Amino acid sequence: MVFFQEGDVVATTIGIVGAGSIGCFVGGALMLGGAPVRFFGRPRIAAELQEYGLQISDFRGLYHEVAPDSLSFHTDVAQMKDVGCWLITVKSAASESVAAEIAPFVEKDALVISLQNGVGNGARIQAQLPQATVLEGMVAFNVLHRGHGSFHAGTDGAIVVQQHPALAKLAAALGSAGVPFERHRDMRSVQWSKLLLNLNNPLNALSGLPLKEELSQRAYRQCLALLQREAIRAIKAAGIPLQKLTAAPTSMLPLLLSSPDYLFRRLAQSMLAIDPLARSSMWEDLERGRLTEVDWINGEVVRLARSQNLPAPANERMLSLIKAAERGGRRDYGGDELLSLLTAAVTEGGR
Repeated sequence: MVFFQEGDVVATTIGIVGAGSIGCFVGGALMLGGAPVRFFGRPRIAAELQEYGLQISDFRGLYHEVAPDSLSFHTDVAQMKDVGCWLITVKSAASESVAAEIAPFVEKDALVISLQNGVGNGARIQAQLPQATVLEGMVAFNVLHRGHGSFHAGTDGAIVVQQHPALAKLAAALGSAGVPFERHRDMRSVQWSKLLLNLNNPLNALSGLPLKEELSQRAYRQCLALLQREAIRAIKAAGIPLQKLTAAPTSMLPLLLSSPDYLFRRLAQSMLAIDPLARSSMWEDLERGRLTEVDWINGEVVRLARSQNLPAPANERMLSLIKAAERGGRRDYGGDELLSLLTAAVTEGGR
């Protein structure tokens, strides 16, 4: 089945696999843009949407409601037949297992797009779905599940997908909904550049604060700068080019983040253009007692650094702090306290 042809109308069903915060928001936006959408996710989300329907919103003013009887939400993958385009929005740890689960229902030449954190998910999915065209993608904004079927995008950013001629209708549907959509040739570069920004996810999760409040405090930003410096060294050593995803050049982000509060507010207004209630997905995972994606964020930095014979002690320490939080440990660290812990890790690693 060929899903998209340039100039066609949206007709073939889009399947959202792993319909959590990102999946429900993206699926709702596609429905707003006129695309037929079928969701596959947890019974808990299915029950919630059956009772309340689906509401999506963003900090720019987007708001759209879908009534319960207008939703096609399934907990049985066998109900996901006749889907022409699959959007994978599960946690990175589940990439291979969910791809194997849907494999019997993915037709030849179907389009499969990974909209996940981390790097390399597309290759893991492709290995399970050799009959499909698998594209790397990512969602550059945060979505918070507010409960009662409500999913809110509280930060700026676009949905970015690997360049392919079959994306015209997907772009049109998201454009009609007012959700930014971009195509890029070098998704590995884009994903590593986005990962630099995602290094704030564990910091936000351990701060216990909304993103805007956390990023307004210099000590937390200095923690992020420390994590980013380690990552940038490894990325450059590996020969991976960085993309500019914010107003500031990516390589300058650590310097900008480390600046005093008054200067940061002047120079980085766009970075603080965040809904006051927005939080990271990792905060939400810990809040709901779920395992996080820290292995595919800080863990990716540690693995890349090791492959280049470089240290990444601050990212290793952050990895261990989140693992402790997953087991019920602290999630109320002040900025100065976290900075001290990360700085100590760097000092110890340099001995």
